[in-house]
Amino acid sequence: MNIKWDAEKYTSDFSYVHRYGNSVAELIDAPAGSLVLDLGCGNGALTKALLDKGYNVTGMDASEELLSVARKSYPTINFFQGDATNFVLSEPVDVVFSNAVFHWIEKEKQPDMINCVYNALKEGGQFVFEFGGYGNNRVINSALAESFAEHGFSYRMPFYFPSIGEYASLLENNGFQVKYATLFPRPTELKGENGMENWIRMFIKTPFATVPSTQKKDEIISQTVEELKKELFINGKWYADYVRLRIKSTRS
Repeated sequence: MNIKWDAEKYTSDFSYVHRYGNSVAELIDAPAGSLVLDLGCGNGALTKALLDKGYNVTGMDASEELLSVARKSYPTINFFQGDATNFVLSEPVDVVFSNAVFHWIEKEKQPDMINCVYNALKEGGQFVFEFGGYGNNRVINSALAESFAEHGFSYRMPFYFPSIGEYASLLENNGFQVKYATLFPRPTELKGENGMENWIRMFIKTPFATVPSTQKKDEIISQTVEELKKELFINGKWYADYVRLRIKSTRS
């Protein structure tokens, strides 16, 4: 999925994305000095955290907007642009790490991504990651679908949110052994009184491609936010109904 990001706003208002990723990185048990690829590194905050753990780390992302922030913030780290479903490294690494990326990749392209990761890893190398799992943002997406329909549009789900069984099977069928897997709810506080509106505008991009005017888009968002107040505006704060899939696996 080719998304044009507002990199500065992403960094300032959605820093929880990389903060939660720190606990995912704790699943890596490779020794200091190991080669690590941060796949879908975004603004580089987690890449820097991996560097601070003593790893020899490189960051890859498809977004030049986010990479420009990463390079400016962490000039000593090597960042490069690449497609997660079609990349080759010059030398294999010990670990491929990823946070909050794979739900952006279409289901049909997941095997291509996993195959690229397999080829990027040394034998026995670790593949550690987290992304949106089954049930992720169910409330938000359902409200968006209703608002789209009431305005005469069809809402196409832009994400892939698999179950443990589905994704573990996909990994095992492509040469990986699953060592740890969990699916868990993680309600996540959003920043500010306009947190839900800002979240929708940041992360829900492609469904609005069929909406012909800015006014109509604003109407759909406003209606959706009003509907979501019933469940996701709690004690004066907005929350996104996240469910995360976290897995550690190794290349066979």
